[in-house]
Amino acid sequence: MNPTLVILAAGMASRYGSMKQTQSFGPSGETIMDYSIYDAIEAGFKKVVFIIREDFADNFRAIFEPKLKGRIETDYVYQKLDAFLGNHTVPADRVKPWGTGQAVLCCKGTVNEPFAVINADDFYGKDAFAKAYQFLTTNVADNKYAVLGYELANTLSENGSVSRGVISTNSDNELTAIDERLKIFRKEDGQIVYEENGELHPLADDTKVSMNFFCFAPNFIQLCEQLFQEFLDKQINDPKAEFLMPKAADQFIKMGKGQIEVIPTSAKWFGVTYKEDAPVVKASIDALIEQGAYPQNLWA
Repeated sequence: MNPTLVILAAGMASRYGSMKQTQSFGPSGETIMDYSIYDAIEAGFKKVVFIIREDFADNFRAIFEPKLKGRIETDYVYQKLDAFLGNHTVPADRVKPWGTGQAVLCCKGTVNEPFAVINADDFYGKDAFAKAYQFLTTNVADNKYAVLGYELANTLSENGSVSRGVISTNSDNELTAIDERLKIFRKEDGQIVYEENGELHPLADDTKVSMNFFCFAPNFIQLCEQLFQEFLDKQINDPKAEFLMPKAADQFIKMGKGQIEVIPTSAKWFGVTYKEDAPVVKASIDALIEQGAYPQNLWA
């Protein structure tokens, strides 16, 4: 069964202040997503599923359908606040989406094959898609998932702190934990640190981190459904609490359901966390085009 690429594009882009998922960065108006889809097609993916907000659907389809038609199959899933709540109801003060774990859960019934998940606003690089496709067509199983591991130094922003899932592995290069570090930055002395409860903790430049690029068997969606109910039972009244995909992956291991292989990638990540990152992303894409990695117009 051919794997599917699932793109998380329903975020509210709160830090960035606009709908960065559809901002142009390439010379012919390409979004970051365009480059991901281009790399995915090159790697062998035949279908992409976009997780988006329903109120944004018409605008989104108008942008992507014309250029992707005939190149890759497309489908759409809407992340809604009232989806998969079970016996719960949306609290009156809840505005924020429930998080990436619920977004994946919204794929239930649409995605029934092995799948990779990526963020819409991250540039992952060709190497990552080639390795993901290889894993999804040869090694994935109900008890075997994978995560792409990036070197932390390759994933920072010069314009503020970033959140990263710091990866711990065993001797077989299997994930033992993903610890979400919310404020990672490089100090003036060059040391990378994360801040927690007002204290700074050092991290090595080559620390492996997750950039939310996972490879799953379809049974992960059922696991998300179970864990989302447990999350709601405990945290539904916290207006800022999120049910995150990396947390669900972490639970998969801790519950003894299987292993997650860490696939190291040499790819240089870049993305738009802050408005000030946009010129850096544009320059990085221009440099790759200059090197011949991409054509001037992706879909010409």
